[in-house]
Amino acid sequence: MKLILLGAPGAGKGTQAETISKELGIPTISTGNMLREAIQNQTPIGLEAKRFMDNGQLVPDDVIIGIVEERVARDDCRNGYILDGVPRTIAQAEALERFGVTIDNVVSIEIEDAVIEKRMSGRRVCGRCGASYHITANPPKTDGVCDSCGSELVIRKDDRPETVRERLEVYHRLTEPLKGFYEARGKLRIVNGNQPIETVHREILTALGKGV
Repeated sequence: MKLILLGAPGAGKGTQAETISKELGIPTISTGNMLREAIQNQTPIGLEAKRFMDNGQLVPDDVIIGIVEERVARDDCRNGYILDGVPRTIAQAEALERFGVTIDNVVSIEIEDAVIEKRMSGRRVCGRCGASYHITANPPKTDGVCDSCGSELVIRKDDRPETVRERLEVYHRLTEPLKGFYEARGKLRIVNGNQPIETVHREILTALGKGV
């Protein structure tokens, strides 16, 4: 099973990828982790990526996809993989195809922007120990105070309403068109993300033909 999970920031892709990875016995491949590993291992393409990063430049699509190609060729990907963070654009999806990185299914976790804004703006993080909370879904015992260490809870910059709206705008403009790209190839599966995590998980497995 070679899988891409699509969805706006805050749609729950990371949570679902972690569960699916364990259930199907396939790795989740994160763009950030791949870049760090390739640079650390000083692979030729990792060194090329480092050169761009050291100059404060974005790593070009072909270099990113080359690192993906390098990673999916490893033994732990023989039974499949979940791509996390790539492709983000149609240009990257086209580059994946050029490099021969195959995809079986693309699951889009659909959730309304207003729900995502409410979900993400309710997040709180401990400034000292990093513990995570949510003002409605997982509130601390004392408002604004970490249960674990008693430090003040803060709103991360990424979770501020204005930042969330900016990230959603970028998603709709650059990444959402991938739905049409993969639908034309018969690989797109749509799942309603505005449901409990367990329900979304079951629907994803059903969409992948792995449901019970």
